[in-house]
Amino acid sequence: MCGRTCLTLDPDQVICACKYTKRTIKKESESEGKDKVQNGEGSELDIPEWRAEFNLGRRYQASYNIAPTDITPVIVSAAHFSDAENQKCARVVMPMMWGMIPFWHKGDYRRHGLTTNNCRLEHLMDSKLYRGPFKRGQRCVVICEGFYEWQTTGPAKKPSEREAYLVFVPQEGDAKIYDKNRSPQDVKLLRMAGLFDVWEDESGDKMYSYSIITFQSSKIMSWMHYRMPAILETEQQMNDWLDFKRASDAEALATLRPATELQWYRVSKLVNNSRNKSEECNKPIELAAKPAKPPMNKTMMAWLNVRKKREDQIKAEQSDPSDDEEQKKDGRSKRRTSSEDSPVDRVAKRPRFREFKKAALQQSCGSSDGEVKSAER
Repeated sequence: MCGRTCLTLDPDQVICACKYTKRTIKKESESEGKDKVQNGEGSELDIPEWRAEFNLGRRYQASYNIAPTDITPVIVSAAHFSDAENQKCARVVMPMMWGMIPFWHKGDYRRHGLTTNNCRLEHLMDSKLYRGPFKRGQRCVVICEGFYEWQTTGPAKKPSEREAYLVFVPQEGDAKIYDKNRSPQDVKLLRMAGLFDVWEDESGDKMYSYSIITFQSSKIMSWMHYRMPAILETEQQMNDWLDFKRASDAEALATLRPATELQWYRVSKLVNNSRNKSEECNKPIELAAKPAKPPMNKTMMAWLNVRKKREDQIKAEQSDPSDDEEQKKDGRSKRRTSSEDSPVDRVAKRPRFREFKKAALQQSCGSSDGEVKSAER
């Protein structure tokens, strides 16, 4: 499986890192069969052409964390664009979108709803999407400094808890894949076999997109993941995969075999989020700086301060319950004393109806007795 890559080189640095041995076609007689390909004199190196006139205006951007739907450099044969003899063995570097767009899709190219970043080799010839490009010789090589992989073997873990690794090919000498100051000529890129196709929108504008071929992992990576990309380690593998006019489908498929030399190291979980493009993504985890916490706004800080003061106050009260009980007792005794000493503080009771009736009756009786006494006098 391959779901995230890393390529931090600019276009001019990419073509410098993609230099290849120049080859020529030697014409043979018809009786001898195919034309022979021979290397240039003194193993002269050639620089591939960079073509970026397609892809609906989208451009490649160097990134420490490349994800599907991003635009990345891909190597193809120059014979796809020219029939000239000197172009049969030449190479072209083209930015393409990661994730092949189905040729039958209509509308927004980003909304076809299929996961096409990887193509399983076992189902390549049975796939409606991949069989056509393969038969038409639309074979490509996806380049990167390395690809990220998450360990899925062993005890089951949540995706967020899986350990992430950067997988790459051994570098020359003491060169470090994460060293920003290294020369592009010192970079040994990882090269993965892929297929590409051309999709056109309603206006006839073209969009190039690709998928990476994967198969079951060999011993070198089976401890980490059960799938791995088809990595092309030698120039001969590169030539047999790219030269669709010379190498047959069977010969091309024969070049796809498990890699024999790979290196890796554990990286930070920053790569889990494709929006994280920090240079810490491709560093060994022991060298990666811990991400800084985002600054908190003033309103949140004020709220937390008030909350902390309240929590401290509660803890202080709970730490000495005896004093609290005494304060409560003192409060109750003070209230009783003040109510007994001062009738003003005493709460007046609401008279009941029978008491009110009794008082009225006494008042009426008293007034009648007074009238009788005055009459007697």
